[in-house]
Amino acid sequence: MKVIALLLVLSLTSAAASAQPSSTPSTSVTALSFFGVVIFATLLITWWAARRTSSTKDFYAAGGNISGFQNGLAITGDALSAGAFLGLSALVFNSGFDGLFYAIGYTTGLPVVVFLMAGKLRRLGKYTFTDVVCSKLGGNGIRVFSACASLTIVSFYLIAQMVGAGQLVQLLFGIEYSFAIMLVGILMILYVAFGGMLATTWVQIVKAVLMLCVGCAISLMVMAKFDFSFVALLASAVDVHPKASAILGTTTMAKDPWSAFSLGLAVMFGTAGLPHVLMRFFTVPDAKAARTSVLWASIFMNGFYALIFIIGFGALSLVRSDKTYLDANGALIGGANTAALHLSRILGGDVMYGIVAAVAFATILAVVAGLTLSGASAISHDIYGAIFRRRVANEREEIRIVRIATVILGAVAVVLGIAFKGQNVAYMISLAFSIACSSTFPVLLLAIYWKKLTAFGAILGGGAGIAVSLFLTVLGPSVWVKVLGNPAPVVSLDPPALITVPLAFLLCIAGSYMTRAVPATEGTLSSAK
Repeated sequence: MKVIALLLVLSLTSAAASAQPSSTPSTSVTALSFFGVVIFATLLITWWAARRTSSTKDFYAAGGNISGFQNGLAITGDALSAGAFLGLSALVFNSGFDGLFYAIGYTTGLPVVVFLMAGKLRRLGKYTFTDVVCSKLGGNGIRVFSACASLTIVSFYLIAQMVGAGQLVQLLFGIEYSFAIMLVGILMILYVAFGGMLATTWVQIVKAVLMLCVGCAISLMVMAKFDFSFVALLASAVDVHPKASAILGTTTMAKDPWSAFSLGLAVMFGTAGLPHVLMRFFTVPDAKAARTSVLWASIFMNGFYALIFIIGFGALSLVRSDKTYLDANGALIGGANTAALHLSRILGGDVMYGIVAAVAFATILAVVAGLTLSGASAISHDIYGAIFRRRVANEREEIRIVRIATVILGAVAVVLGIAFKGQNVAYMISLAFSIACSSTFPVLLLAIYWKKLTAFGAILGGGAGIAVSLFLTVLGPSVWVKVLGNPAPVVSLDPPALITVPLAFLLCIAGSYMTRAVPATEGTLSSAK
């Protein structure tokens, strides 16, 4: 009954928000109808999942009953986020070919997961990244570090999704950005608190299918505008962009070769360290299904990122040529991440615009639900369940704590989304990847493959990686200049993965050799086989 009551309250909230657009002529009843259908469908999935979620295994891992194909679609849903659709298309719109740099990194990171981690992670039969590390290393210190690292990565990733969601709802409903962020936060909390991993997984699957279909439809419509000629599409884009033919090269985004290499390192290895992606391997029944799921995810993701090339250049050519969608300064109305939305309206009017906006919103909701579940799990399962209750917390109590943690994380996500308004969502995701590849990835890889790793070494290397990543990120262009308003960054390397990844590995190894010299620490690797 509580679930039904909350669904009713949220439905009324959405209806109230939908009443706002009467003063916004650019938003049609058709577009809002599609938006309402998507919200209703995802809430229905949450209600269905809530009735089937009764244990911690159900809540954290969907009972382990998701097939390889289904999990592949769910992983695709995680990857095809606001950063993939709105952010990458916006980067191509602004910078041309260089905007696809992020997509290449995302997809090359998946084989790392397949060959190094997928099977081994699933055979451990755990729920979270922290569970995996602590199955190899003992002590509460490593558990606290792992949980804090997960929370930090989740927070940065959430910023990107919340910014994209806020701009989307603001454009669609014509309401204040802060209120739009709050609406997303309410929906996100509801999905996770009551549906758990089962609801999150099926919302991801549904929206992945919708996103792939929408990407194909837009791409075909764009190519039809240019008689299915790539040459004509690129020529038109070059004609309207201020940098002309430079957008077909690889020099418009990267500030220097070292920053480009650092970015590639971050997005490639960061994929293997994202806590919400790692949790997906615990939802399938066996290691074979885990490998199969990544194979399907790679196929779907690469296909979609190929479509982003067409969507981005299509938006560059068609949207930039139409002054209706540009403000007095030549910037996109609605924010930098709305190029794909404006393109959909040019191609298919209010119907296509409504479908794309609704699918994009479902995309964001699904991703933030997965991120929030990962972060809340770190609090309830890793910190509270394993430390404060000394691993004896019962399932009912742990689920209650995870729901409280979900509400707290939802509030934090709203605040961060408002604070980072205006940031490109694809770029903000790259910062989360940079932290992941400098903290969770080195620890996880060494814990699985290097028997000499100790808890102290993992904490030293992983802790230094995450601390230095945060410190250099704050001093870099993304925070020091764009958020804090300083004229120039203190550190030009952006992101700092080129420094932090080797540092993390070296300190993990050095710390392990230091503590192995002391007999009392030999027990920390009791299960590292």
